[in-house]
Amino acid sequence: MGGVRKQEYNSAQNMPLAAGTRLGPYEILSPAGAGGMGEVYRARDTRLGRIVAIKVLPSTLAQNAELRRRFEQEARSISKLSHPHICALYDIGNHDGTEFLVLEYLEGETLDQRLRRGPLPSNQVVQYGLQIAEALDKAQREGITHRDLKPGNIMLTKSGMKLLDFGLAKFKPSSFRGADVLTEITEEDRKLTAEGTLVGTFQYMAPEQLEGKEADARTDVFGLGCVLYEMATGRAAFAGKSKASLIASILSSQPPTISTFEPLTPPALEWTIRTCLAKNPDERWQCFGDIVLVLKWIATGSTQLQHEIRPRYQYRRWVALATPTAIAVAAICYLLWMGATPRLRDTT
Repeated sequence: MGGVRKQEYNSAQNMPLAAGTRLGPYEILSPAGAGGMGEVYRARDTRLGRIVAIKVLPSTLAQNAELRRRFEQEARSISKLSHPHICALYDIGNHDGTEFLVLEYLEGETLDQRLRRGPLPSNQVVQYGLQIAEALDKAQREGITHRDLKPGNIMLTKSGMKLLDFGLAKFKPSSFRGADVLTEITEEDRKLTAEGTLVGTFQYMAPEQLEGKEADARTDVFGLGCVLYEMATGRAAFAGKSKASLIASILSSQPPTISTFEPLTPPALEWTIRTCLAKNPDERWQCFGDIVLVLKWIATGSTQLQHEIRPRYQYRRWVALATPTAIAVAAICYLLWMGATPRLRDTT
């Protein structure tokens, strides 16, 4: 997709598909990147005349049954997720044994590339974080856990953030019904997402992932916390000189406060990210809908919020304090009145 890193582009120069190659109705224009799960090309849909991204599973990888199933799983996942901040899937195909996905072509750069130039301003952290959280909220509602949330899987485009690469996604069996090829979960898919399967990028894995436990939406919440922390500071939340020390850091250490590096960071944003990074899943945000609400709250601006919320808070506090006092005063007055009023004699 757009904004390919130089080293990726150099490796893409050696891709087997040359410009002008046809995959059904799609004409390859140029290489656009390469990764562990496939090769990406800029292509043209000859029927609609639009530019698309073609993600191809190389024949060398297609021979690996597990990788082929993951490639198919990505198609299943994206097919259920229609959202402005998730890269859209247009089509899937097979041409002479070559498996490929047809995706929305994105102009821009990955968040990983942007962070190489330093941290983002707090207002952009909130704005972009909100967009990512909204995309993940959509995935959570569809029963899908991304499991590989990281800056390299997020594109920064003119229209905002776009979430990419659901190749390692996990989904609830109940979220896939019917026999359609794009929505049918197989026993092989269950094995790919079973408890004890360690998948993802270590630096952004939640503690329960590293312990081989079952992942759920709260696992992605931790990943989002890592991404937001890196956006705010320009530094990874967790680091280590070796894989073992990195894992130990994630399992037992807390990253330095964001205000240590960026003193003007809003306390509410720091608190939101800290809650995402709780070691215990039960102590994190339990759903992305809550994170969306909090980030929207922060985005409105603290000054405006103080003017709007403080009077209501003070009123509610006054009522809460005044009500017991009023009841007590009324009770005392009633008792005094009863004591001062002569009792009626029983004349019966």
